[in-house]
Amino acid sequence: MSKILKSLLVGTALTAASASNAAELEVTHWWTSGGEAAAVSKFAEAWNATGNTWVDGAIAGSGGTARPIIISRILGGDPMAATQLNHGRQAQELIEAGFLLDLTDVAEAGGWANIVNPSSLLDACTLDGRIYCVPINIHSAQWIWLSHAAYENAGLAVPANWNDFVETAPALEAAGTLPLAMGQQGWQQNIDFGAITLAVAGLDAWKEVNVNKNADVARGPEYTAAFEAAAAARQFASASAVQDWNLATNMVITGTAGAQIMGDWAQGEFAVAGQVEGEDYSCLPGLGLNAVLDTGGDAFYFPVNDDPEITAAQKELAALLISPEVQVSFNLAKGSLPVRGDIDMSSANGCMQKGLGILADGGVLPSADISFSADTQTQIEDLMAQFWSSDMSAADAQSRYAQLIEDAD
Repeated sequence: MSKILKSLLVGTALTAASASNAAELEVTHWWTSGGEAAAVSKFAEAWNATGNTWVDGAIAGSGGTARPIIISRILGGDPMAATQLNHGRQAQELIEAGFLLDLTDVAEAGGWANIVNPSSLLDACTLDGRIYCVPINIHSAQWIWLSHAAYENAGLAVPANWNDFVETAPALEAAGTLPLAMGQQGWQQNIDFGAITLAVAGLDAWKEVNVNKNADVARGPEYTAAFEAAAAARQFASASAVQDWNLATNMVITGTAGAQIMGDWAQGEFAVAGQVEGEDYSCLPGLGLNAVLDTGGDAFYFPVNDDPEITAAQKELAALLISPEVQVSFNLAKGSLPVRGDIDMSSANGCMQKGLGILADGGVLPSADISFSADTQTQIEDLMAQFWSSDMSAADAQSRYAQLIEDAD
């Protein structure tokens, strides 16, 4: 790397260590909902307890909003000390260009290869045999969250699976309750489609499309059924006018909506609201039909800089984020599963226990962030945003989706 490039990467966000070797590190992320803020505070508290200072760089909005800002700062010579990104290929070009710190020595010292489960999470941080990020959690998207109050008020039993939900949705709507809450953003609508696809098209078809990028299967009868099911679900969510995912979750919490398809991070919102799983709400992994979950989630990356004290602090933070105590406190607050397979999560609630059981049984899938490039993922999300917010036919959406799979990199 050139001296000019290195000097650009020093940036004002990396505050030099003091004489006592304590460091102020700016950490960027997009965890801004109530549950997310409670979770990230666990990282900050643990880092501050070491005598260092966590400078919180929260970016409002989803990852789709935050990622371009994060990448622009790194490329523009104003890097943060550490940043959240998702597992997978989002940082590949930054790694190849030499912008991100090599953490291989930290990983080897901490024995990450022996504790990260599933190992694919560490593989997603690895390029040419070197490790460039620390995975900190496992998030899965294939969950439906159900409001007990909404169903009780309508005189209906709480659904046990997606088929029950579809069957009872008209009666729920007739009782004046929105059947399906959904934020009007492409990434959320893509989560709904993906979860419905697993439930309707089945695991084998899902793998062929999302792992093997088989466009013929995407054009086939299993995906025809999935798109038709999504078109029906679109009607259940047609009156959902909120944008942010946590606002849609709040509709389930307050009983103004019967259900939401959303990742397991929704648990943090129920926790902040004081709701109890099994009493106030139910959670069904795999929409209650398939005991499988994808293994997406979050990782932290550390931009390269010229200050050896800052570099040492970055590596210290990386080790802290995956330490047993911090893994437990953060993931209990976040609603995600820990990446360590060697820690006690017996205090986790029923939803997390369901996820841990599926993980232990090996019912895991790769996330789209690992399978598809960022460009392909954005194109799919754009299509989903258009499909869910219009009267686009299921056949038209399927045709366009299959072409994206055929062209996927």
